[in-house]
Amino acid sequence: MQAGYVQVYTGDGKGKTTALLGLALRAVGANKRVYIGQFIKKGDYSEVKAIRNYLPQITLEQYGEGFVLSIPSAEHTAAAQNGLARARAALLSGEYDLVMLDEINVAVDLGLIPVAELLDLIRAKPEGIELVLTGRNAAAEIIAAADLVSEVKEIKHYYAKGVSAREGIEM
Repeated sequence: MQAGYVQVYTGDGKGKTTALLGLALRAVGANKRVYIGQFIKKGDYSEVKAIRNYLPQITLEQYGEGFVLSIPSAEHTAAAQNGLARARAALLSGEYDLVMLDEINVAVDLGLIPVAELLDLIRAKPEGIELVLTGRNAAAEIIAAADLVSEVKEIKHYYAKGVSAREGIEM
């Protein structure tokens, strides 16, 4: 059995979800079974459409009420807690080779999921399963527990010029 590691993609730059999706595509090409749980996000983003239409080997679920711009509501917390339970079930099910939790670091940073609960999930990871965690502001404890950490750093972004998220590029 191949070793499974914990990967974290964090930082303030664009590309964390894109890295996750690239890894998922690579895994499917190697006949690996992939589970993606998206925290915070809610909606029919381009990656959701592509996975549902062209990559049935990937299971994708969303656990969010949309991006949180202020104090999170009880609905945001409930959605994140439900997502964590679903992610744990996927991780322990034996059905997947990769379990990928998009924006979970943001859910922890916002207090929707206690850092201790994410650490428990990391510790529960079976040998041979790859666990991928994305989102800005990864907690120091999560970084310490990970085997691989990549920081995506913004150097320059066209958002500063007022460019909105574009379909097929950012969403």
